[in-house]
Amino acid sequence: MSIDKNQVKKVAKLSRISLDDSKLESLSKDLDSILNFVEQLNKLDTKKTEPLTSIVDKTLEPRSDKINDGKIKDQILKNSPDKNEEFFIVPKVIE
Repeated sequence: MSIDKNQVKKVAKLSRISLDDSKLESLSKDLDSILNFVEQLNKLDTKKTEPLTSIVDKTLEPRSDKINDGKIKDQILKNSPDKNEEFFIVPKVIE
C-alpha cells in the first residue's frame, strides 16, 4: 500500500492536525514504511504461537485483602484548609 501526499492531507484534516506542505513528503514516506512493516507482520505464521500476557514466565502471587486505614488520618487532615474534628469541610456546591 502506498501513501501519497493527498492521503496524508486528508488524514491530517480528519485528525485536525495542521501540517506544513514541506513535511508532507517525509510524512508520506514514513507512513508508507510503517504500513509496509505491518504488512510484513501480517504475513507471519502465528498459528503455533501462544498468546502472552507478559514476557516473564511467572504467575502473580495472590495477596490477602486486608482492610487498612493506614493509621495516618491525622496527617491527612493536616493538609485540609478547613476541618471539623475528623472530617473535611468543603464549600457547598448545590443550593
